Amino acid sequence: MPVTATPAPRSNPTARTHEVSNQAPPLVGHDVADDPVLLEGIAREGAQWYEADLHRVGRLAGSEEVQRWAEQANRCEPELRTHDRYGNRIDEVEFHPAYHHLLDVAVREGLAGAPWADPRPGAHVARAAGFMVWTTAEAGHGCPVSMTYAIVPALRATPELAALYEPLLTSRDYDPGLRAPAAKRGLLAGMGMTEKQGGTDVRANTTTATEHADGTWRLRGHKWFTSAPMNDLFLVLAQAPGGLSCFLVPRVLPDGSRNTFRIQRLKDKLGNRSNASSEPEFDDTIAWLVGAEGHGVRTIIDMVTMTRLDCVLGSASGTRAALAQAAHHVRHRSVFDRKLIDQPLMRNVIADLGVESEAASTLALRLAGAVDRSRRGDTHERAFLRTAIAVAKYWVCKRQPAAVVEALECLGGNGYDEASGLPRLYRDAPLNGIWEGSGNVQALDVLRTLHREPESLAAFAAEIDAASGADSRLDTAWRALRDELVPTRDLEPQARRLAESMALVLQGSLLVRHAPTAVADAFCASRLTPERGLTFGTLPAGLDLAPIPDRLPGRTD
Repeated sequence: MPVTATPAPRSNPTARTHEVSNQAPPLVGHDVADDPVLLEGIAREGAQWYEADLHRVGRLAGSEEVQRWAEQANRCEPELRTHDRYGNRIDEVEFHPAYHHLLDVAVREGLAGAPWADPRPGAHVARAAGFMVWTTAEAGHGCPVSMTYAIVPALRATPELAALYEPLLTSRDYDPGLRAPAAKRGLLAGMGMTEKQGGTDVRANTTTATEHADGTWRLRGHKWFTSAPMNDLFLVLAQAPGGLSCFLVPRVLPDGSRNTFRIQRLKDKLGNRSNASSEPEFDDTIAWLVGAEGHGVRTIIDMVTMTRLDCVLGSASGTRAALAQAAHHVRHRSVFDRKLIDQPLMRNVIADLGVESEAASTLALRLAGAVDRSRRGDTHERAFLRTAIAVAKYWVCKRQPAAVVEALECLGGNGYDEASGLPRLYRDAPLNGIWEGSGNVQALDVLRTLHREPESLAAFAAEIDAASGADSRLDTAWRALRDELVPTRDLEPQARRLAESMALVLQGSLLVRHAPTAVADAFCASRLTPERGLTFGTLPAGLDLAPIPDRLPGRTD
């Protein structure tokens, strides 16, 4: 007869296969504003009075509830409703409540138009720092916030329109829904510049404007990228008899009737999924002229300048958010019996990312300080901004995707998982480099400014010269660059390289003057010498990296 084997006794069942060890805890419940780079920056740029509020916003941004809002707003994307149940055209976009929660906080905290009504020195710096901290949680809702901030100086080209709408654009009340503007507690604004046949070349726009006897205009045409279509007011470029002009288009007219604003579709975008971007069609759409007829670009350029500032702020924030996740992970994760942060090569990578983030944030806050001072009459700061904003927009936004993907890699497979939040940061990263003019546009704007406004180059040079003699590598890089900045030369083929060099020497000057020696030394050694590495984690030997991790965001202790 066959022999039946007796199985060995089974051990007591356990759940040990599901025990979790050597994983970083969630980065939640922390103060996003607990960052020496930001705190030193607001003090240096004249907004130290905002520190307590910045910490309050930072604690909210780091909370579990707000992180849940961010995920919900991106997973439950906006939906277009062109008609109601009866067939009436309504052209509305529905958002998840989380999106409204995020916007409510942003407006309430003064991150939209409020600084223009705040007489305190440093108001724009405070707003910039708050914007960087709050959009760390979620970037998409920052678009309508930025455009509302940016429309105010442009609208002032027509004082009667500014008098009517500015008090509501600077309000701290978020009041969603399409109603007559005067019946609302606060307004949000947007812009419609580009068209499918022209893109950056707005002078090729075909939208037309016809004046009526009552002083209003009628627009007819189709815009290609108009974000946040549920905002209340839009600045729009259209061809008037006198040339390309700027117009104010309300979604709802003063009498409460809907203006013609047909949303043809929402864009299916790579990232920025919480924010709706649309193609509106104008057909006998009522508008008001802003600025002089034929001076549309000149009128709207103030809005473009401010939105470019927010591109820099947003990219600095996105870089910082990714770094916070990476720094948090390597502080907790162990490999080969040592924390990742103590592994020499990983320490080099994290330190390099920290230097990149500090350079971006320091430059962003310097620009905000220049905006604040120029708005109070400082002509030198205004001249500095004309070059520095395009330079910073080009470089900081260009560096964000590389920094985010390096931070993602620090988490390995965990960083590639949607649950980490880093894939969303990575999808969002290219946007600021495209919005308000891609890299080529910024680089060419730099050349145009250098050619037409020598006082702007002088102001830029004065900023670099303020660090003269402090670091020989910076001095050498600046001398070489100055020899190339000759407006009479044909520099267009080299425009990107020059914009990059200008950004690096500007960041170097700021860090040499304001950052700890270890940070400035690492920056100059790795960014201002011919031997600079092409990837993160290639900081040269001999640098003192020990102090840098203490300046990284993402601490929960």
